[in-house]
Amino acid sequence: MTALLSIQAVTKVFGGLTAVDNVDLDIAERSITSLIGPNGAGKTTLFNCLTGLHRPETGEILFDGRSLIGLRPDEITARGVARTYQNIRLFGRMTALENVLVGQHLRLHASHWSAILRSARQQAEERAARTFALELLAFVGLESHAEVVSTNLPYGEQRLLEVARALGSRPSLLLLDEPAAGMNPSETDRMMELVHRLRDEMGITIFLIEHDMKVVMSVSETVAVLDYGEKIAEGTPEEVRANARVVEAYLGPEVVLQDTADTPNL
Repeated sequence: MTALLSIQAVTKVFGGLTAVDNVDLDIAERSITSLIGPNGAGKTTLFNCLTGLHRPETGEILFDGRSLIGLRPDEITARGVARTYQNIRLFGRMTALENVLVGQHLRLHASHWSAILRSARQQAEERAARTFALELLAFVGLESHAEVVSTNLPYGEQRLLEVARALGSRPSLLLLDEPAAGMNPSETDRMMELVHRLRDEMGITIFLIEHDMKVVMSVSETVAVLDYGEKIAEGTPEEVRANARVVEAYLGPEVVLQDTADTPNL
C-alpha cells in the first residue's frame, strides 16, 4: 500500500534527553496504525513533531510526498493532517456545533470585509459550514447535542466531539492521542466503532496512540512500539504481542498472553 505518511530517522532531543530516537515508520494510506509504549516513551513527542509543535533535530517527515519539516501547525493542518489530544481541549463555553465550526476555519475563504458586510458569498459559506458541522455531529452520534455547551456533555461524548472538530478541517490523516483514555467499556466500544467508520466510510488514514490493548488489538492493522524513544517493534497486532522484546520490556518474560481479553493495559 502507498505510504501517506513517511517518518524517516526522526530524532527529537530536549536538553540531554533524547525523546525520539532515530524513528522510522511508514503509515499506509487508508490504514489504521497504533503507536504503543509506556509513559515517557516518546509517543506524544512524535505526534508533536508530525504536527509542527516540535521540530526534530534530524530526520524527515513526508506527508503525501511533501516534507512537513519547518511548517507551522496551521500549515500542516491545511495540508490535510488533523489531531486530537490526550487531554480534552474543547472550547468549554462554546456549544458542540460551535466547536465543530471552529474546526473548519482553515477551509473557509470569506474575507474580514465579507464577514462585516454580510455579503451573499459569506452567508452562503456560513450556511454550508453549518450544514457540514451538523453532518459531522451526526456522524459521531451527537446530532441531538448540537446546541449543548461542550462542558455539559458527558466525558465520552466530549471525546467524540473532539473527533468531530478535528474532522472539520477535512483531513486525510487523523492522529488520535489516546482516544479511549478514561472511557468506560461502552464508551470505548463506541470509540472503536467510530475509528473503523472513519477509515471505512470516510477514507481517512488513522494513526493513534493508545494504552488500552483491547483497543489496539481490535482496531489496528499495524502496531509500532516505542521504548525510551526508540522503535523496538513493528508488525501486525499478533506479531507485536508475541515479540519477545515487547514482552520483556512491558510484561515480563514470565507472562504469556493468551488472548486480547486477558491482555493488560500498557
